[in-house]
Amino acid sequence: MASDPALESAVTASVFVGISVDGFLARPDGDLDWLPEGGGEAHGFDEFLAGVDALVMGRNTYEKVLTLGPWPYGTTRVVVLSHHPVDLSRAAGGVVAQMAGSPAEVASRLAAEGAHHLYVDGGITIQAFLRAGLVRRLILTWVPVLLGEGIPLFGVLPRDIRLRHVATRAFPSGLVQSEYHVIP
Repeated sequence: MASDPALESAVTASVFVGISVDGFLARPDGDLDWLPEGGGEAHGFDEFLAGVDALVMGRNTYEKVLTLGPWPYGTTRVVVLSHHPVDLSRAAGGVVAQMAGSPAEVASRLAAEGAHHLYVDGGITIQAFLRAGLVRRLILTWVPVLLGEGIPLFGVLPRDIRLRHVATRAFPSGLVQSEYHVIP
């Protein structure tokens, strides 16, 4: 499904995610024990987060984030996608809301509320926003580990999504980060 051109000009969706070298976001049970402790060395996440208006994530990702320690997103608005009730009070200090709907509907609602740059996180949510043609920027940080199985970053797509490489940088810990822009 192609996205609405008016929506495309109103809102930009970006992905900033850590993945295993073999393309997994998490182990099959959602465990993230393979990620560097504390996220590893600084690799641009704080700067990226400062430039977004809202973070859109699925319920499973939200539930996982709650187990990782203090709320990591400060006062950045977080929207949890779910058709079922979600306990938002558990995000102590966070600005969290719940929405349901297609990626285009969610993006349109957030654009109407003044959001221009969305950060999309979580496997199912990233895949849905990619299929809807809403993701414009991918920042992928490969962690030097092979998991062999797990929750993949990318799923089935209705068509090829062409990317333009912007930059790649390596970090002393072995993290390798590449940025791509989606070619419309």
